[in-house]
Amino acid sequence: MFEMTISGIFMVLMLLLISFLIIFACKPWRFLSGLRSSSLSAFKAGDLQRPLVSDDGNLVQGQTSELTREYDLEGACYQNEGLLHSSLIEECDYKDRIPSSSPHFNHGESLVVEVISEHFGDVSLGQTLKQQAEKGQLAEVKKSDWQDNQSQNLKHDRESDGLRELSLKPVKDKRSWLSLEVISGPSIGLQLSVDSTSTKLPVILGRVSPSHLLVKDAEVSGKHAQINWNSNKLKWELVDMGSLNGTSLNSRSVSHPDSGSRHWGDPVELASEDILTLGTTTKVFVCISNQNEYQMPFRIGVASDPMALRRGGRKLPMEDVCYYQWPLPGVDKFGLFGVCDGHGGSEAAQAASKFFPEILANILSDSVKRGKVLSQRDASDILRDAFSKTEACLDHLYEGCTATVLLVWEDGEEKFFAQCANVGDSACVINLDEKYIQMTEDHRLTSASERLRMQKVGLPLRDGESRLFGINLARMLGDKFLKQQDIRFSAEPYISEPVRLDQARDVFALLASDGLWDVVSVKKAVQLVLKMREEGGREDEAEEIANSLLREARTMRTKDNTSVVYLDFHI
Repeated sequence: MFEMTISGIFMVLMLLLISFLIIFACKPWRFLSGLRSSSLSAFKAGDLQRPLVSDDGNLVQGQTSELTREYDLEGACYQNEGLLHSSLIEECDYKDRIPSSSPHFNHGESLVVEVISEHFGDVSLGQTLKQQAEKGQLAEVKKSDWQDNQSQNLKHDRESDGLRELSLKPVKDKRSWLSLEVISGPSIGLQLSVDSTSTKLPVILGRVSPSHLLVKDAEVSGKHAQINWNSNKLKWELVDMGSLNGTSLNSRSVSHPDSGSRHWGDPVELASEDILTLGTTTKVFVCISNQNEYQMPFRIGVASDPMALRRGGRKLPMEDVCYYQWPLPGVDKFGLFGVCDGHGGSEAAQAASKFFPEILANILSDSVKRGKVLSQRDASDILRDAFSKTEACLDHLYEGCTATVLLVWEDGEEKFFAQCANVGDSACVINLDEKYIQMTEDHRLTSASERLRMQKVGLPLRDGESRLFGINLARMLGDKFLKQQDIRFSAEPYISEPVRLDQARDVFALLASDGLWDVVSVKKAVQLVLKMREEGGREDEAEEIANSLLREARTMRTKDNTSVVYLDFHI
């Protein structure tokens, strides 16, 4: 009896084994792959939006695109980024995705969302995602309407490209410039500038690449918000992209009312000096300038980094400020470019960068003074006066800053000139056909010129003395208390000789704070720029050069805030 039981069990096991082998050989699950591909074969769109720190346990899952990609949340980068190449044309305008502004949306039961095309090279993440809409949502876009919009957008892009290929003689220009600066949060000091004709639009603000303003803040979503130029209203508009922790404009929420739905908010217009808040800690200052006069005769790239972890792992506050205006308000054919490096805080640098352009524009609004600059081709008196008045406007007792400014003007005969003035150790160099000109003077106490100046006033420095009252600069703006204590401190600027720019074939200028010059020599910086220009051809070449110099300073382990302004003249 026992042997029969054992035999029965053995037969059952054999039958089960044979059944398993038959099922494995037939592979019936392969017929289910089509049903599963939409949810398992591609990365989840929600993962790109989810912050590192999430407070929403009910995050919608299952929205997918057709592109498979491995994403590393810890490193906030794509593992196979190196396999991708340069960018495609954007596939859709953000207005097609905002229900309130599109005439092609009707009420219904489903929603088609056109996601932004990401510039990952020859691969586009812009795909159509479908999801069921709640009652009151806006409905499906007709395919024919979408194709019509696409054709119009492509035609507009070609026409815009054609306009940009015209001669760079002064022409009427309706562009608007948008400048963003992170003023609080982990990425404080981060800056971005773009104009209304840029192919980079819309500007994406987010935590992961390829966001244009890359904010390293755990409360910021992968793609948190976007800013685009509305060519119909001639206004910049902000849209929350369904971020988890929300977006505020001047302390008022612009996110979708249903915060858990991950739906986009409605577009809201931006104005200069607005404050954007991403999550709760990152604040972004907005500056908008309208270029209604003349086209810039050059390309510009701006880059800055607090280099926050370079001094023994201790975070550094961002005290550099970069700024530029072309043309100056109310003054045609004059432009100003500057770098201020603060010490003791950033308030003096921010104040100086605000006052100086206003004061200079006010001085140049005097037709007699402006005519003198144009006729003599020398702005020394104007720059000296502007420094004096800016110093008088600063009431900072215990904060100060360097100031390096480059004034560029055109004399009416298509002849361009540049002249520089500075106090402190931020420097400017101009390259003319591979021969560079140092446009500034070093005002640290260790410089021979400053030691000689102090000797002439009867108060020479002792041998080896490199600081006064703990500071290593002899000339600066602000620091009123120090100037009251010791007359050797000064705000008198060094002013360079004017340089004519249009006689040289290869002309560019570099302005940078000492974070760059402390670790990269002028000669090496110029060589790096020349090498990149030879490899050029990119539309964003100026911006890339500025960022490359920033990376070089980082590689050389600079220990200070670093800011770079690069001007590539096309004359």
